[in-house]
Amino acid sequence: MWRSLWRSIDRFSLQYFKHVINELQKIKVVDMHNRELVVDLLQSIVEIVTYGDRQDSQIFECFMEHQVLAEFVRVLKISKNSRIEAPLLQYLSIMIQNMDSEYAIYYCLSNDYVNNIITHPYKFDGGDLAQYYISFLRSVSNKINGDTLCLLVKVHGDAVVSFPLYSEALKFAQHGEKMIQTAIRALTLNIYNVSDDMVYQFITTPPVSSYFSDLIHNLKEQCTHLDNLVHALEEMGVNQRRKELLLKTDRIVDDLYYLKDILCVGESRLSKVVTQNVLNLLLIPILHPLLHSRQSDGSNLSPITSLYIVSCLIQVIGGKSIVNYVAGVLLYPYMSLSVREAREACLSSAFFSNFNDMEKSSCSTESEGAESVNGSPLHRHLPEGRILDFILSDNHSLSLASLFLLLTLAESKDLEDLLASMVSLSAMQHGNGGKYTCEVYASDFKCIIECFSKRTTNHCANKVAYWMVLAKATGFSRNQA
Repeated sequence: MWRSLWRSIDRFSLQYFKHVINELQKIKVVDMHNRELVVDLLQSIVEIVTYGDRQDSQIFECFMEHQVLAEFVRVLKISKNSRIEAPLLQYLSIMIQNMDSEYAIYYCLSNDYVNNIITHPYKFDGGDLAQYYISFLRSVSNKINGDTLCLLVKVHGDAVVSFPLYSEALKFAQHGEKMIQTAIRALTLNIYNVSDDMVYQFITTPPVSSYFSDLIHNLKEQCTHLDNLVHALEEMGVNQRRKELLLKTDRIVDDLYYLKDILCVGESRLSKVVTQNVLNLLLIPILHPLLHSRQSDGSNLSPITSLYIVSCLIQVIGGKSIVNYVAGVLLYPYMSLSVREAREACLSSAFFSNFNDMEKSSCSTESEGAESVNGSPLHRHLPEGRILDFILSDNHSLSLASLFLLLTLAESKDLEDLLASMVSLSAMQHGNGGKYTCEVYASDFKCIIECFSKRTTNHCANKVAYWMVLAKATGFSRNQA
């Protein structure tokens, strides 16, 4: 190799670095004949620049003077089926990952060099190029902050009109490889956690904001696949059944935690678009058919799957909007008329304010295919009291699933006081210093029986109380542990 001629020279010296740059500049076309040489040159440049960033400022000054990043862009353009893209992206990722100097990072992200590399027309033909490309994008996202993010966006007036790092990454959001999906989600969270008003506006405005509705649509499809699997389990062995269920449920829970991470960023526009899509595209289409007694047309999830998904939503994502919406829909049929009127008259009520927000958002939602409940007050769409039917069902799985949902609601700190008192764990979480006394215990059971006995016989009411004793004891033991 040509580098053997330079063994007498320090390979990390400024002199040797200039020689390597000069050799790269002489390359007029990259093909399979000189591919190995070009890869060797790119590797040497990255190694020397990484060393120079920490040990020798003159090396990085030379890197800027000769516009070496522009040479990387040129190499991509003059490649003739050489497959040079993968190693080039790999070495660039290594270089960016190992840069410590803020000055060096700022330079690399400026002058549109990175954007040109991102938007190059790569041919992703099923090889490993996609992995190197996404690794490069993630390396860039790891280095952005409030000072450098502006270098990667194009602005017209007061609005961002182009953000290649984000837009190109989203094209791989539903990639078949889990590693790539994970990298994309890490990249997006890196961007969301940089507080930039114009970028937030760009992300939450159509058509870019369709990413969030696409996430929910994909999650809904996974729920349908889970439901199909539940009904096909009779054809499987016990071990295979458990394995398949765990795989499917883990994917769903992972997606919910990603949505939770987005909400935890704490940016109001992000939180609003995510919450609206979750409610309109997932929760309402699952919850309302579940709690209506009309015959299903076959397009809805089974009650078992629906109850599980709603419980996961409350456990993982939570939040006042979702928790109180679910609790309100479940418990509204069992409220007395006076309680309903009191809640409707209370403008500060989280329950009914969420209904009003939902009615507005369903009219203005940007998500294609979102459930629409406009045209009449939302409470007219409230379901019948089927949660009690599920609890009293002869199907033990259905009974436990519905009770688990109520228990999950009861344990939520976001649950409104009135709704919490109906679910009957208010003493443990909403007052009394966390002490569950005999008096409160008895009061809770009285509330339970009063709520449900209006539509059932005394025998059924006692059965409900019995089931709730088990659920309460389970939750109480876990909290005390």
